[in-house]
Amino acid sequence: MSSLLFDIPGPKAKARHRIYAVGFLVVMLGLLTLVARTLYEEEVLTPTVLNDAFQNRNIEFMLEGLLYGTLKAAGLGIVGSLVLGIILAVGRLSEHWYFRMPVGLFIEFFRAVPLVLLIVFLYFGLRFEPLWALVVALWLYNGSVLAEVFRAGVNAVSKGQSEAAYALGMRKTQVMMIVLLPQAVKFMLPAIISQCVIVLKDTSLGALIVYGELVRNARLVAQDVNDGTIVVYATAALVFIAINYSLSKLAEYLQRRSASRGGGPDRPIVAPNLGEMSGGGGGV
Repeated sequence: MSSLLFDIPGPKAKARHRIYAVGFLVVMLGLLTLVARTLYEEEVLTPTVLNDAFQNRNIEFMLEGLLYGTLKAAGLGIVGSLVLGIILAVGRLSEHWYFRMPVGLFIEFFRAVPLVLLIVFLYFGLRFEPLWALVVALWLYNGSVLAEVFRAGVNAVSKGQSEAAYALGMRKTQVMMIVLLPQAVKFMLPAIISQCVIVLKDTSLGALIVYGELVRNARLVAQDVNDGTIVVYATAALVFIAINYSLSKLAEYLQRRSASRGGGPDRPIVAPNLGEMSGGGGGV
């Protein structure tokens, strides 16, 4: 598909782009070499530091933080956010203002409040356990975001689909569950996966309330290793990058697959800005 913004590059342009890519790669390798050399001269990246940082007990401790801290909180956060997002989306799509307006205010409020403030309030104010302070905060924030994603996905389905279903005598619940949602799912998947990446990254905020996830465990390891702070934190960062990059590529693949099949929206489904949330979601 040709772009609306610029022409498809010809052979000469493609050759220039390859030269630019190679040049950028050479510059990046040079910078990485310079950084590695500087760290080695400062005795930050030496065999001794690497040996101390990657002791079996340290690896096991960080792996424990990843599996039983980060991924556990992320899993609970993602599932709860999806469930809450569906419930809120149904409320936003209601034809009755006394359902639609309170739900809209709820969504707008929790999308506007910084996640870190929710975590601190639940932990210090309401005395939640560290895990549940983090997870509930993730539910409230990401569930509100996903509600708009679900609503946008349902509204992306052609109105003729719901009109035909009503003409056949189907009730509103049947139209939503049988006709609209199955078609909307393929529109929403890339945005949902992208939001899952955000949930995974946000679990690192659990370190603020001494929740034993990857970042907090990495900090404890770094405190126990002489001059190993950069090495340990870089390792934790690489783990997050690997997981998030894989999820991002999955989202891109699903988006391409949906576009190739046709029938999808012209643009990827994303949650609108807060300023775009005024007014009802429209009945279905």
